[in-house]
Amino acid sequence: MPSIAHLIHAYGLIVVAVLVGLECVGLSFPGETASVIAGTEHNLNIVSVILTGSASTIGRMIGYVIGREFGYWLLLRYGGYLWITESRIKLGQYLFLRHGGKIIVLAQFFPVLRSLAGILAGANRMPWPRFMLTNIIGAFLWATLYGLAVYSLGREVERLSGWMVPLFAIALLLLIIAATAFVRRHEEQLIGEAEKALPGPLKW
Repeated sequence: MPSIAHLIHAYGLIVVAVLVGLECVGLSFPGETASVIAGTEHNLNIVSVILTGSASTIGRMIGYVIGREFGYWLLLRYGGYLWITESRIKLGQYLFLRHGGKIIVLAQFFPVLRSLAGILAGANRMPWPRFMLTNIIGAFLWATLYGLAVYSLGREVERLSGWMVPLFAIALLLLIIAATAFVRRHEEQLIGEAEKALPGPLKW
């Protein structure tokens, strides 16, 4: 089976774009690794690598549509089996309505969240214009910072990424725990605010 490096050598930046895009649809693909190889081993133009890395925008758009069309339906139909009541679904929508932009931008820098952010935004009915704007901002920020790091540090970025992954995982876990604790502590108040912002029953 051909390696990622071989595929990039044979087909160029289209491979990087596909891998980065698929990673942001929700699939486990090595988008960062492809960007490193493209920028170091094959001496591809940095602007081209940055623009190609921004293919995550398209991948996350597809994830958003999947979440909006299927994730929301699954929540309405089967959420009750997981104690996800209609009030809590509405709470999720309210939180994405208020903070969805920040979530989308920050998620770009966390490997797992980067893959799921679009699907979560769609399932929680985040407004499409705001999603698109923050999706583009997050994708270009990540692609630019990561692309510049690759050209400055070369393959050293891969080694640094290796030991930074556990740190990101711990930071993400702590963030989820803190957010969950906050929501639970203020759940009744937040649900009341969500009901005012999104009155009426939820509909498919």
